[in-house]
Formats: sequence, C-alpha cells, structure tokens
Amino acid sequence: MTTDPPAGPPYRIETLAHLTGTTVRTIRAYQDRGLLPRPERQGRANHYSDAHRTRLHQIAGLLDRGYTLASIKELLDAHDTGRGLGGVLGLVAEVDGPWTDEMPSRVSRADLTARFGGTADDRAIADAVALGVLERVPGEEDVFLVPSPQELSVAAELHAAGVPLGAITAQLRELRSQVEQIAARFLEFTTEHVFARYLDGPHRPTDADASEAASLVRRLRPLARQTVDAELARAMRLFAGHHLRRHLGADDPPPPLSGTRTVTVPTETMRAVEAAVGAEHAADFVALATERELRARSLDRLVSSHATSDDPDEEG
Repeated sequence: MTTDPPAGPPYRIETLAHLTGTTVRTIRAYQDRGLLPRPERQGRANHYSDAHRTRLHQIAGLLDRGYTLASIKELLDAHDTGRGLGGVLGLVAEVDGPWTDEMPSRVSRADLTARFGGTADDRAIADAVALGVLERVPGEEDVFLVPSPQELSVAAELHAAGVPLGAITAQLRELRSQVEQIAARFLEFTTEHVFARYLDGPHRPTDADASEAASLVRRLRPLARQTVDAELARAMRLFAGHHLRRHLGADDPPPPLSGTRTVTVPTETMRAVEAAVGAEHAADFVALATERELRARSLDRLVSSHATSDDPDEEG
C-alpha cells in the first residue's frame, strides 16, 4: 500500500519529483547543469524546499515555450544574481502569447470532406497537417485542431471557386515564405530602433527593463498586422485594376513595382551572409554582390567581343 507524499517541505528527491511531474534523474541533471540549486544536506539525507519546487515548475514552463536549457539557465542566472525573474518571465509570456484574436476550433474528418467537395482526400489532409493548417488531436484519429479557422475558410472558398487543393497548398507555401520574411524584417526594425536598449546594453536587463519591454510588445503587437493589411489593400487596389483592364483589352501599362522585391534565398545562405557582415547589412551585401557579378559578366562580354574582333585569323 502506497502513501501520499507529505504536503510541505522539506522534500526528499523522490517526493519532489512526484510533486513536479518530473523524475529523479532529471532533477539531478538540472543540478549538474546549474539550473537547480543543490539541496540542503541534513545528516545523510538531501532536503529540498519549496524554492526547488517553484524552480522546477519555471523550467517546465519555459521548456514548453520552446526555450533550450542553455537559454533557461541564462534567465535563471539573472534571477539568482538579483536582477529579478518576474519581469523576464512576463516578457517571455508576452512574446510567446497569441499574436491574433482568432480562437482555434476543432473539425472532424467528415466535416472536412463535406467542406472540400465531398470526396475524402487523405493527401490533402496530410499536406494541411504538414503546413500546420490542421493539427492532429492525440487519441482522436478523425478530429483535428484548426489553429486559424479563417485560413481554413479561405481555402474552402478558393476550392469552391474551382482552385485545386494542390494549387492552394503550393500558394500557401510560397505566401508563408514571403510573410516570414516580412515578419523577420519587422522584428529587425523594431529591435534596432526600440528594443536594442534592453537587449544590447553592457548589462543584462533588469526586472524593470523586462517589464517595460513587455509593455512595449503589447503596444507594438498589432502594428505589423495593421501595416501589412494597409499595404496589401494598397497593392491590391493598384494591381487588381490593371489586371481587369488588361483582360478587358484596354491598353493599360502595368503599374511600376516598388524599389525592392522579395526573393527566396536559402536559409543557410542567409545565415552565412549574416555571420559574415551582420544581419543589418545582409540585404546590402546581397545587392552589392549581385551588382558586382552583373558588372563582371558585362566586362567579360566586352573582353570577349574585343578579342573576337582582333582575331588575326578572322577575314576582313
């Protein structure tokens, strides 16, 4: 017959593991890596306190948010040296929180089939899961979580209008790559002009700094979406009119593109460029390298043309 562990400290390591949903081996590993303070030694036994219990819950929460043990150790070291953890955890929660007011929903396999033409398409479902449009629900084979019901509704409307599912999937992949580049640029911009003073100073951010940064995240959170919405509306108004007049046969030159355009560059290539010149100079580096290559090709053509014209074997 087993007995419940005692409700309060001091805890034995087995009791602490039971109360925090972890294992004795994990607790010892955290101690070895400096994530968890050593227990108090009393006689032949190690005794753990509520501080250890709280720390284990903090580590679990940060792991759930995708943080590595190395980054968690940096956060906890800040707390242990008196710089506070509450503000830092508040900033972490703010950044990791939802960036949309949209609420996830659930959908059954039968409902998906009905919404997309009435014919079951396992390949399309697999593609949707791979893209994160659908998420599998553990233990429920025929039920899916829909993180963005709006995105699924758009796909259903496009399919109803005659767009094949494969084309919708391909378009989403391309769009996602472009939107991720926009998000990365927005983050670089706000980091450089807003958050650099919290992240790049000679000292780690204090609890007050982190709290202020979290407040700024809340204020700036909607700006990216509002800006993209406004620019997309402007571009659609500009190009939709041109496309309509072109298909109606009107003589309408295409509207000029902006001074830049988005291209897809392999992630490893961009990482190498950023490592070489810094993220803030990566775009200039790519542009200058491309310009240098084009000029080199022009020079090669000139030299080749001159060499051909001066060939002594060529008849005059």
